[in-house]
Amino acid sequence: MLFESNRVVLLLALCLPAVPPSTAVHGEDSSADRGYSVLTEKATLTSDFTQRVFDQVWQVWPEPLRTKAERATKEQRREMAFDRYGLTTRPGDDSGKPLQYVVDDDGKWTMNCLSCHGGSVYGKVTVGAPNNRFALQTMTEEIRAIKFRLGEPLSRLDLGSVVIPLGTTHGTTNAVVFGMGLMSHRDEQLNVIPKIPETFVHHDMDAPPWWNFHKKPSIYIDGFAQKGHRALMQFMLIPENGPDFFRDREDDFRAVYALLDSLRAPKYESVIDKEAAERGRAAFESNCAECHGYYGKEATYPNRRIPLADIGTDPVRLTALTVAGREKYGRSWFAHADTDTPHKTETDPDGYVAPPLDGIWASPPYFHNGSVPTLWHVLHPEDRPTVWQRTDQSMDEEKVGFKIRELDRVPLAEKDPAIRRSYFDTRRFGKSNSGHNYPDQLTESEKQDVLEYLKTL
Repeated sequence: MLFESNRVVLLLALCLPAVPPSTAVHGEDSSADRGYSVLTEKATLTSDFTQRVFDQVWQVWPEPLRTKAERATKEQRREMAFDRYGLTTRPGDDSGKPLQYVVDDDGKWTMNCLSCHGGSVYGKVTVGAPNNRFALQTMTEEIRAIKFRLGEPLSRLDLGSVVIPLGTTHGTTNAVVFGMGLMSHRDEQLNVIPKIPETFVHHDMDAPPWWNFHKKPSIYIDGFAQKGHRALMQFMLIPENGPDFFRDREDDFRAVYALLDSLRAPKYESVIDKEAAERGRAAFESNCAECHGYYGKEATYPNRRIPLADIGTDPVRLTALTVAGREKYGRSWFAHADTDTPHKTETDPDGYVAPPLDGIWASPPYFHNGSVPTLWHVLHPEDRPTVWQRTDQSMDEEKVGFKIRELDRVPLAEKDPAIRRSYFDTRRFGKSNSGHNYPDQLTESEKQDVLEYLKTL
């Protein structure tokens, strides 16, 4: 049982650091620059795999991809691997290193916060954009397989992913459960406590865009935790990182906090119908701003939590976190910042916080579980697809979001796990696309105008 317990902790440990946002201003502030360096150059977890392993992983790919890789150059195989797993190079950096991993001089790869929060905006690499292509489960399975073949040691992520799902659809992860599991094996001062693994409710989450960090007084979709630099450190709770590890790295994460706070949403670069957008602004302010805020020169954000009975979106994320778990977080070192006065912690929230909508056009899919592929579908609840698959990295400019195809079900004959996990089935547990029916009160022309207005945010 002790081995099982440690294995779960080990897995949960490496599963996820959570952090940074979009391309905006991390070149304008030395603290923000240092925060970016912390994330990309300083490993805070144990290594996931080596460069040798990554270079050989193509050997366990399914056909015909494996044969294509065998005939390719080393550089082409690397590009294929990046594409298969949702990795990108670093913007403005010709080193070839992935944005999502720290790669040290010995060739050891260690996941960083940008694995989930460093993606692309319709193909343009953007620090802080949700990584809506990250294939963590598929990559881990294939890395484990090639390690067996090469005789390489397995990491805790390799072991833990056998029993704990890392994510059922590319771009989403079981991130909340990682944090819950990690904290359950610590006391409030972060000392490791031996414990039989708890049972958690596994569910996928869509990473939020970090360019809205500067507007929000709290973090997470239910807003239960006041934001602070310590709150960004929770996902480093592997057994090797004792209490002193966290205290010694506070300055690093003050810099990470500065990075997050400096980032802003990208600007929509295509054509906007200004007259329609102005009509849409009026409709938005009359029907949506009460929850999502006002934009422009008089911008305000209410940080309003909407009761689940009202919003009607998938309830699993809200109910998965227990009151006891939330209370423990509120007593912990993470929630006490630099003083003995604890941060505000909401221990029994009744719903989800309506997020700011800055750059909303740039961060599909939508809802906290990533179940809705476009803003048009957000505005048309009855037309949301039951099963969908993204078909292209470019933007659907008419519906604003992913280009998709709709299906009746996930094809049963599909053997490639990377392709199989590219389908989003809203009938699965925790993945419902229901709720947020407020657009029903708008006319069709008002919906089109609001859609145009959302491009301006």
